[in-house]
Amino acid sequence: MSTEQTTNHDVYKTLLESTKAIPWKIDWQTMTFAYIGPQIETLLGWSQDSWVSAQDWASRMHPEDQAWVVDFCVSQSRSGTDHEADYRALTKDGRYVWIRDVVHVIRNAAGEVESLVGFMLDISERKKTEEQLLKLQKELEELSFKDGLTGVANRRMFDSVLEIEWTTARRHGSPLSLIMFDIDYFKQYNDHYGHLQGDECLKQVATLLASSAVRARDFFARFGGEEFVLILPDTDAASAQLVAHRCRNLLFKAQIPHANSPSGQILSLSMGAGTMIPTHQEQALSFVEQVDQRLYQAKQRGRNCLVNA
Repeated sequence: MSTEQTTNHDVYKTLLESTKAIPWKIDWQTMTFAYIGPQIETLLGWSQDSWVSAQDWASRMHPEDQAWVVDFCVSQSRSGTDHEADYRALTKDGRYVWIRDVVHVIRNAAGEVESLVGFMLDISERKKTEEQLLKLQKELEELSFKDGLTGVANRRMFDSVLEIEWTTARRHGSPLSLIMFDIDYFKQYNDHYGHLQGDECLKQVATLLASSAVRARDFFARFGGEEFVLILPDTDAASAQLVAHRCRNLLFKAQIPHANSPSGQILSLSMGAGTMIPTHQEQALSFVEQVDQRLYQAKQRGRNCLVNA
């Protein structure tokens, strides 16, 4: 090697070893490291000379990542395809660091794989940011299905759950019940107590009625305004009626004052209920409309009552 070549080699080596990216080279035939940058010790704690073979690379990987990363990298390398892989690398003190390995496959004149060269990049901060963004996205998705005032599920979530339970009930030939609630004379409540107190009233009613959803698949939501709805899977008409009366009793025991209510001095509910074993000829929306009509009938009959047929 000429003096100029030696100088260039030293320059390139210095450049490589001054970056945060960790350069490496593996001989394909022997699966041994021909080179790995000294930065590896700073990042992972393992000394530069401890990286002897590809087995050292594989063994210093999170158990959940090891099998798929090794299989992927070997298969891609064997086919001569450049590739990247993200995985958790084990540090000497027992922690894990997220690594992105960028791999370039070098072939000889005959087109056979000769060696692999690449860079290891520390992407821990990027992964942390991604996890925070995913968490935020999940929280936003949950918020999109939650009523902002009362904290119970909203109409959007109700529509989704009803569709699922409707399909399940149709498949199994099981009864599905629905109860709709409307706070009696809520406009008068707001006029008398003010909208801030009205909001507190909605929260209290929502909490009380939600407590009646005692089984895992029972589902309670705010339907809109002062209306709420309860989905009761695998529930016949008689059982749904018992749940409706339990809801009415829960509200009665709370003794929420409603001085301007024509139906009494405490807050009350009008309720509509229905039960159906869905068929392919019927639609969930029609079922909701039927129960909503019964709720309307309850209000027409003087309120503070249940109409279920």
